[in-house]
Amino acid sequence: MKISVFGLGYVGLANALLLSQKEQVKAYDIVETKIDMLQKRQSPLEDKEVHEYLEREDLNVEFTKNFEEAVLFGDYLIVATPTDYDEKKNYFNTSTVEDVIEKALAIRPDATFIIKSTVPVGYTLELQEKFKTENIIFSPEFLREGKALYDNLHPSRIVVGERSGRGQEVANMFRENALDSDVTVLLTHSTEAEAIKLFSNTYLALRVAYFNELDTYAESRGLDSKEIIEGVGLDPRIGSHYNNPSFGYGGYCLPKDTKQLRANYEDVPSNIIGAIVDANTTRKDFIAEQILAKNPKIVGIYRLTMKAHSDNFRYSSIQGVMKRLKAKGIEVVVFEPTLTENEFFNSKVIKDFEEFKSLSDVIVSNRFEPELHDVEEKVYTRDIFGRD
Repeated sequence: MKISVFGLGYVGLANALLLSQKEQVKAYDIVETKIDMLQKRQSPLEDKEVHEYLEREDLNVEFTKNFEEAVLFGDYLIVATPTDYDEKKNYFNTSTVEDVIEKALAIRPDATFIIKSTVPVGYTLELQEKFKTENIIFSPEFLREGKALYDNLHPSRIVVGERSGRGQEVANMFRENALDSDVTVLLTHSTEAEAIKLFSNTYLALRVAYFNELDTYAESRGLDSKEIIEGVGLDPRIGSHYNNPSFGYGGYCLPKDTKQLRANYEDVPSNIIGAIVDANTTRKDFIAEQILAKNPKIVGIYRLTMKAHSDNFRYSSIQGVMKRLKAKGIEVVVFEPTLTENEFFNSKVIKDFEEFKSLSDVIVSNRFEPELHDVEEKVYTRDIFGRD
């Protein structure tokens, strides 16, 4: 089968490489420097499996800067462009998705699209009506940044928002390119598929917020947070996974997806969804207060990324902590090797690690790394288990 992919972030690139094992893939991105790198088989993302697959010679994938060429190529056109949350409109900004579809239909009116971008509940039906076509399918992704291709190769489930022979064909295509043979496939209505995505991510945010709130209680009362979490997790209905405290949930998906789901709840009775969003704000307030209690003059932020082996710090919770500290007049400096700039939101970026450690009165680290051992007495972290 021939597949075109539009948008080569974590989702798009992972899908392009996954499908290129057995299908023919042509992948497009508006950022030409990204295409230049990929044509040289260099990864623009920090993802172990992406690096490995780009070095393989048996994959049938081409990267192009020509939008029309990509549109005319595929039997299916996968749209994986970013959909950021618009705080003012209280809605996902889906303009990139609509832009690709509109321009593609002008070139090829019979094109069939598979949307992999995260969208609001009911969005696919709105697009079908807007563009007068039924050839728009939504199929959600359940990927982790830094492990995107791995999660595509070993999917927890494959969901396709169309109950039809075509929907089954799409599902089979993803299942046949996965490395696991026993993947559960679910064909649903498009609107239910959209809800599955948002409710899944919001539940994960709920779990992060819950253990963070437990940790806030333990730290406030002088209790051993690790002992409590381990005891709670021994209940098999709860489990000892996804329970390591942090400065708050962040990254590209959870903050925007929880807010979008809350927006979708307008006129629907609810308490929990809004509380999850509010709990994340309260957690960052608490973390900032704990740091301020140490009376530092200069606070050093060790890494802006949310998790290990990731180069993405969009919406990372540490940025919210930084803003709170700076609002109190504290000087904040940053150590982030992936940054080439000398400043990050008016905070000085220190390139020399030894200088950073020496200059900082308190070093704030969402996740503790071995290179901080020699200044452990300076480090403030809530990383209890030493893992994501």
